[in-house]
Amino acid sequence: MIRYALVCDQAHDFESWFPSGNAFEEQRARGLVECPVCGSAKVEKRLMAPAIARHDRAAQTLPAPAAETGQQGPAPAESATPAEGMALLGEREQALRAMIREIHAHVTRNAENVGGSFVTEARRMHYGEVQERPIYGEASPDEARELIEEGVPVQPLPGLPDDRN
Repeated sequence: MIRYALVCDQAHDFESWFPSGNAFEEQRARGLVECPVCGSAKVEKRLMAPAIARHDRAAQTLPAPAAETGQQGPAPAESATPAEGMALLGEREQALRAMIREIHAHVTRNAENVGGSFVTEARRMHYGEVQERPIYGEASPDEARELIEEGVPVQPLPGLPDDRN
């Protein structure tokens, strides 16, 4: 896997992982690489310093075996050292992820989850069959596109970021 620092034509910086350099180029050519902020498919690689794992320091950071220290084992804080070569998120990526979580929290606090009935309920409200209210739920990309083309006011939500990635 390779991580690239990327930038769209609107100057939004972001990062993404790819199986190889060729995979990035192929996905970009097919229009599959998009900016998470504005959705632009005009994406270029940014200059990025390589992350090189240093194996010569790995032995220095390991805790001593329990038999040598006379303890039952390392304290939890001691065993929680980050692995060598682990990618850390930049400040912009962390801020973006926090904003996405805030949006999801706001929606779940202030709207009704109608699940798989979202498309039907959104249409019923749009055409005056039921009283309007804030709702959220599930729709496929094609269903969302159809609602937008009909003039139904919907807004797709970005997926919740995985804290481990």
